Amino acid sequence: MPSKVLQLPTMSDEPTGADLPSARRLVMRMADERDRETIYRMRHEVYAAELGQHSRNEAGRLTDSLDAFNHYIVVADGGRIAGFVSITPPGGAGYSIDKYFTRGQLPFSVDDKLYEIRLLTVPQASRRSLLASALMYAAFRWVEARGGTRIAAIGRKEIRNIHLRVGLKPTGQDVRAGAVTYGLLHGTLADIHAALPGVRPILERVQTEIAWQIGVAFDTPAACYHGGKFFEAVGDEFQTLERLDSIINADVLDAWFPPSPKAVAALAQRLPQILRASPPTGCEGLIRTIARERGVRPECILPGAGSSNLIFLALGRWLTADSRVLILDPTYGEYAHVLERIVGCRVERLSLPRAEQYRLDPGRLELSLAGEYDLIVLVNPNSPSGQHVPREELEDALRKAPPATRVWVDETYVDYAGPGQSLEPFAARSENIIVCKSMSKAYALSGARVAYLCAGPHQLESLRALTPPWAVSLPAQIAAVKALEDPAYYAAKYQETRALRLQLIEALKPLNWEIIPGVTNFVLCHLPENGPDADALIARCRERGLFLRNVATMGSCLGNRAVRIAVKDAETNRRMIGIIFEALGVRG
Repeated sequence: MPSKVLQLPTMSDEPTGADLPSARRLVMRMADERDRETIYRMRHEVYAAELGQHSRNEAGRLTDSLDAFNHYIVVADGGRIAGFVSITPPGGAGYSIDKYFTRGQLPFSVDDKLYEIRLLTVPQASRRSLLASALMYAAFRWVEARGGTRIAAIGRKEIRNIHLRVGLKPTGQDVRAGAVTYGLLHGTLADIHAALPGVRPILERVQTEIAWQIGVAFDTPAACYHGGKFFEAVGDEFQTLERLDSIINADVLDAWFPPSPKAVAALAQRLPQILRASPPTGCEGLIRTIARERGVRPECILPGAGSSNLIFLALGRWLTADSRVLILDPTYGEYAHVLERIVGCRVERLSLPRAEQYRLDPGRLELSLAGEYDLIVLVNPNSPSGQHVPREELEDALRKAPPATRVWVDETYVDYAGPGQSLEPFAARSENIIVCKSMSKAYALSGARVAYLCAGPHQLESLRALTPPWAVSLPAQIAAVKALEDPAYYAAKYQETRALRLQLIEALKPLNWEIIPGVTNFVLCHLPENGPDADALIARCRERGLFLRNVATMGSCLGNRAVRIAVKDAETNRRMIGIIFEALGVRG
């Protein structure tokens, strides 16, 4: 980015006028050994000569025993240090607060999750900036990334608002050190996160203008919620897997039917051998099988350990914070998560109105293709709506996409839409279309984690270089190959799924829910205003062993009355209906 002078809004305890020390771009980084002497001399200049906390000494430097294991973060302005902060980790010789308070006086516990932030220092020449706020935030992120959960600090009374604005809380205990009065502060990382929205405009400017090089991400990497709460009832250390027989995991979209008998038999016959053997390094046999079954060349296929693996791989490789991306709204939440929270792209949304049952109009898509996007993401059939654009209509629209715009088509559920609906042959011949194909939902292989991309070889070249050896496990490769070789089995299951979906919809009709018609193995329902919202219904059903999905986070207009229900076998569908009716107090 071009060099700029940081112009930031000020806090009440920092002077107005936010010019940074120079027009060079500043760097936030960890101090090295060469910085230490500079830091010690700056400490003497500020805390002895200026503030009178310590007596001046002939050496003109201040250090203490904690410096043997303290960590310093500095803001560097070229070759000059424009500010610093120190972090005292647990497990050393103690904290600086031990000089002023006994452990019994502390209103918080001292353990291996407590870190102390101290010596927040910005020399006089740089105090007309918000470097102090930037340094404080950097210290919080450094602590958080190392598993710390609580922060202690002693803040000078004159700048205490800096600490308060970012979530630290005074304990009411003050201490005098030379000519300076300090107050003891403490806060949890939860307190700090709760306070961050209030200083987010400041942090956005800091992120833009200061090169961030402290070894941790600027923002806490957030997880994307995918459902799967049912494993809390099963137990994620797998001691009680038999509970899978009694709970209903309709909050995820796993297939209701088992994998191909050929896949199950191949694994069962030699499972001990398969578990201990290394798989083919580059998934060569799996690639040939996919290519043969899909009618494309092997070089047009790139396998991965599930579609999420490929999403993170490709989008992180192709895009930067300057990239412009279009996604559907609503749609699968992983895309917004990766694009906005991981890569930091400029993301725009193509709204799919509820009044139109969230259908994607190919004409509207065609107009959007002219928007000079770096990437367009389409999930077809879409989730959570289940709506599908027929292959011919989608291909006609995508032919008008500019060659420089990649179009990513997620076809996780396309097999449920009927035969001949995949864009894979079209993508393999194109310049800019990439199909992402999970084998989890349609092939009943969610636990195996296997997926692939289908595109022109030039699109996959850079990704292939980043794909590690043995990217897909041997059980997954075997299961996927055998599943692909059994199309008749799955075609029958897709047809049966369509009948089960219609039966589920029919059974829900007495509730007067708005049900969105779709082609997939799930149903999107809007709950009426005169009853419980999605969270309330889901909680009641969970008590009875049924797990449903609130899809509010998958779109900007879904609200808290949208529930997605996975289609199950006939008997399980009946159990689900009974539980839902019971949870609502409705007689079936």
